[in-house]
Amino acid sequence: MNPTPWGQRLRLGWMLGIYFFLYLPIATLIAYSFNDSKMVTLWGGFTFRWYSAVWQDHDIIDAFKLSLQIGLVSATLSIVLGTLAALSLVRYKNFRGRTIFSSMVNAPLVMPEVIVGLSLLLMLVAVQNMFGFPDRGVWTIVMGHTLLGMSYATVVIRSRLLEMDKSLEEAALDLGAKPFAVFRLVTLPLITQALLSAWLLTFTLSLDDVVISAFLSGPGSNTLPIVIFSRAKLGLNPTVNVVATLTVLAVGLALLASSLWLARQERQRAKEMAMAWKQEANS
Repeated sequence: MNPTPWGQRLRLGWMLGIYFFLYLPIATLIAYSFNDSKMVTLWGGFTFRWYSAVWQDHDIIDAFKLSLQIGLVSATLSIVLGTLAALSLVRYKNFRGRTIFSSMVNAPLVMPEVIVGLSLLLMLVAVQNMFGFPDRGVWTIVMGHTLLGMSYATVVIRSRLLEMDKSLEEAALDLGAKPFAVFRLVTLPLITQALLSAWLLTFTLSLDDVVISAFLSGPGSNTLPIVIFSRAKLGLNPTVNVVATLTVLAVGLALLASSLWLARQERQRAKEMAMAWKQEANS
């Protein structure tokens, strides 16, 4: 049943309204990064001076570099652990403790971050009192972000493994391939898109996190969200808008590059499958 013209206009209006609601704050933030006034919400003319001023703000630059480093490490660790967890839940369905393991993996998804951060802080304090390490700092933040990111990565990768044709792995095993070779040559290429999507998701979560970082940070290990949050108490200036604009630009370019790469991989895979079918038909 084809929708009526009125129904099509309603759908279009609803879609535009959603996009307007989601992206208007980002567009406003970008526009006010060129604001000549020191007040964040008061327009005082067009200028680029805040873009030059942000390079002189060493606190923001250092915090941004630290956030990038923590995001890269925690996202990579989350992908590794999430892949192992997803494989365990999908490929091995009858091991003892599977229900408890699945609940523990999914718990950070539904548990408030305040509870997660507080529990990690209490655990680290207890471990430090017993063994003298680790001190709160960069690596404790990485641990907290990895714990949260692993849960999201597991969900994404697990859904891809459930959709994947298991007969491909079985065929490789029948042809004499070892389990690790099957994973490296068959499974891993088939879940590459899910791995990339999960990495981008966990990296964004790490870059954006405030609560867990605040609980686990130490002297000299303030991430960018913590610096911005602390400055918000005293009043912000447009340099914060500049940092946010540059972050949005970097994330947008990364998403564009990943989308182009995934599209290229998909076309290449379709081409290879078509050639394989053609060779099979000719033989």
